[in-house]
Amino acid sequence: MICLEKNFCASFDIDPQRGFTPLCPNELPVAEGDQIADELNSQARFAAYRLVSKDCHPAEAPWVASSAEEILQPVAGNFPNLDVKWPPHCVVGTDGNRLIPGLPQESAYDLVIEKGSDPLKHPYGACYHDLAETETTGAIEWLRERSVTSVIVGGLATDYCVKTSVLQLCRAGFRVIVNLGGCRGVDEETSAVAIEEMRAAGAELIADSAELVSA
Repeated sequence: MICLEKNFCASFDIDPQRGFTPLCPNELPVAEGDQIADELNSQARFAAYRLVSKDCHPAEAPWVASSAEEILQPVAGNFPNLDVKWPPHCVVGTDGNRLIPGLPQESAYDLVIEKGSDPLKHPYGACYHDLAETETTGAIEWLRERSVTSVIVGGLATDYCVKTSVLQLCRAGFRVIVNLGGCRGVDEETSAVAIEEMRAAGAELIADSAELVSA
């Protein structure tokens, strides 16, 4: 069991958006990505604060793939904050940008982090706007200002935005608990690798929120 002191704990929902689920099959659908709301809500009961991050992408950007063959291919040109191409997803003003059913309204969260609005930047982690991790989103500072020491993380997808966010939080000195029951991955193999990376960084992994208890 993982014992947490609620007053110093935050729950962080990483990119739990419809664009990453079968609800938007033409974007970046992660299998069962729309089925994590109950676990995210459950883990939040052990925290004093609840945060959510969202991809808020433009419709057009150098990283947007024009065909299926371009997906995951390197972005050509001098774009230091872009790596590979992806289908358009989580575009502002579309259904894909919305949170999955079952989660609170955005206004009910203590902090909403929006990222990826700059067409020349495609961040994965929720703590920085750039791949070099020099331009903060404010999440780390916000948590520190409230004396948070532990962060429970769940969201989409295990092998990309969740992993990167967890590694960023670990490097920032937080105790990080990854709720695998509140995560889903793009690929089984890369998710397994991501889990080992997070564990090696010091994150504690649990199967679901039933492993959590309050001090």
